[in-house]
Amino acid sequence: MTDASVLIVDDEEMIRTALEQWLRLSGFATHVANDAASALERLDEIRPHVILSDVRMPGLSGLDLLRKVRERMVPSEVILITGHGDVPMAVEAMRQGAFDFLQKPYVPDKLVASLKRAVDQVALKREIADLRRRLDGGEAELATRLVGNSPPMEQLRNTVRELAHIPTDVIILGETGTGKEVVARCLHDFSPRAKAPFVAVNCAAIPAELIESELFGHEAGAFTGAGAQRVGKFEYANGGTLLLDEIESMPLLAQAKVLRVIQERVVERVGSNKQIPLDLRIVAASKVDLAEESKAGRFRADLYYRLNLATITLAPLRDRGEDCILLFHHFLGAAAARFGRPAPQLHPADIQALMHHDWPGNVRELKAAADRFAIGLDATGRSLGAIIGPATRDLPPSTGGLAERVAAYERHLIEAELTRHNDSITAAAEALQVPRRTLSEKMSRLGVRR
Repeated sequence: MTDASVLIVDDEEMIRTALEQWLRLSGFATHVANDAASALERLDEIRPHVILSDVRMPGLSGLDLLRKVRERMVPSEVILITGHGDVPMAVEAMRQGAFDFLQKPYVPDKLVASLKRAVDQVALKREIADLRRRLDGGEAELATRLVGNSPPMEQLRNTVRELAHIPTDVIILGETGTGKEVVARCLHDFSPRAKAPFVAVNCAAIPAELIESELFGHEAGAFTGAGAQRVGKFEYANGGTLLLDEIESMPLLAQAKVLRVIQERVVERVGSNKQIPLDLRIVAASKVDLAEESKAGRFRADLYYRLNLATITLAPLRDRGEDCILLFHHFLGAAAARFGRPAPQLHPADIQALMHHDWPGNVRELKAAADRFAIGLDATGRSLGAIIGPATRDLPPSTGGLAERVAAYERHLIEAELTRHNDSITAAAEALQVPRRTLSEKMSRLGVRR
């Protein structure tokens, strides 16, 4: 109960001191105030789980304090104590939201039991409120981290929101450069594990002879060169999320040992018999289809079945339509800020170059192109077509007549500028060289929202 705090409010010093000593011995962190007004001034500072207050005090009474706590929506419970135990006062206190009402002389154990119940209630309410804030406030943040308006991106954001709060292992499939680690980090950051470690391991970058030591850790002297104890990635990520990137590159022998760790949720360091319990989410990322790899015998089928509780498949950039325009603006603004240079304007020819490129390197290639475009050191006079090369595909066929196609193009240009300028209509209007009122009217007509 050391994290549970109680604010004691009583005008009699002897009672305050006795309560403070008793509650500290019972494991509570205590604070004191000699009247209700002083208690109200300190609420934001100490954020107590429970306010334990006398009812009859000079100035504001305990009932007044209760009313003001409820009016200010303070996330604390209130327990009232009185030596004048009349039933109407108790009924009124409970009606106004008091957690409990105790009459002097009270049994100390009964008071402690009531405080513990109140602390549990407050802790639950605060956790729910934190989750709601994360969900409500995270909508915009998720959109800035998983950028795009295409149907695959809408579906991806919905899936991440749903899976983030489900304690299950996840497989993420996608071509190189599609953002598998970004998605894994979103799963972690929008989950209840957000305050615990996120650990990413590239299985392809670890030599086969060292992979067990890297993943499971080792004791000093476990093998030649093991001069000191080492904590492995599984243990280091305990409580949080472990990303096993390019898991298809993991040797089959190591896969067998990883399977046991995932099944048992315990890990043993190399050279030790001590089992360390694990509580973490495993995210396995692969650029190839693990089901096909397991059929071909290149990946253990039992490990695939154990991991395949939920699978997210990322669409390549070439299948995401005009997301490449929004993403390019996003990366271009970030690069310009990073390099301390003004963000260059995109011309229609640059937009055409973006849309005609096949992006074999996906988002990673697009980001590199945005960085080069922001630096502007090419002898071509900052031609995006010269940076990314000649067209490698035809544009997908457009639908509708000329008016519909022009409107769609205007819509995407406006959305891109709004994204680039953090939803500032004034800045977007200046970039597009139109009056602010004209831009607002176009946004309304085209259904563009910030």
